[in-house]
Amino acid sequence: MADPGPDPDLTTRARIRDAAVVRYAREGFRVGLRVIAEDAGVSAALIVHHFGSKDGLRAACDAHVLRQIREAKEQALVTGSAQDLLLQLAAMDRYAPLVGYALRSMQAGGELAREFVEHFVADAEVYIAEAVAAGSMRPSRDEKARARYLTLQGLGALLLEMTLHPPDDPTDVEGILHRHRDRMMLPAIELFTHGLMTDNRMLEAYLLYVGDPPQEDGADRSA
Repeated sequence: MADPGPDPDLTTRARIRDAAVVRYAREGFRVGLRVIAEDAGVSAALIVHHFGSKDGLRAACDAHVLRQIREAKEQALVTGSAQDLLLQLAAMDRYAPLVGYALRSMQAGGELAREFVEHFVADAEVYIAEAVAAGSMRPSRDEKARARYLTLQGLGALLLEMTLHPPDDPTDVEGILHRHRDRMMLPAIELFTHGLMTDNRMLEAYLLYVGDPPQEDGADRSA
């Protein structure tokens, strides 16, 4: 995918941030400020002026990526246009750098990565609740646990794809996401739409063993 270069309509701060997101998504967080500066058409000193440090730039990128993904997933879920949240994003080229950035954050590990995942989970609780209220998703016995499961499942599957089947060009994040979409979208949508088990025996046996999870006030117990 050809790099169109920096967008002249963006503010300098936004142009730097967007260039960093794309570069980090392609190559990880070891990339130096000089490379990002060249991508953005600015000097490394100007990056320090706007963000204070490389860590400051990373924090700004985290916040931006989380916000963009949250908005896209809210729209997709509430309108009922897709059930597999992360794969819905990966299906669109313009979101590939955002998903790629998230995956690089997971690979890097550390406190920032943990915070990133927790933000994903917290956001998932909100927009899944909105989808349940809109009638496009079923309620759950444990909404918090379901949000965490879906988030970790989506991120984990993409991480395995990137790790086990790396492309010839390691910067081809779009290729990784497209291949994963082509291989996994149908079974994912089918599973989320129709389910897997034909009866409730396994769930009932598990609930006999552990009991129902505690419910918040007003929570639906009929799932």
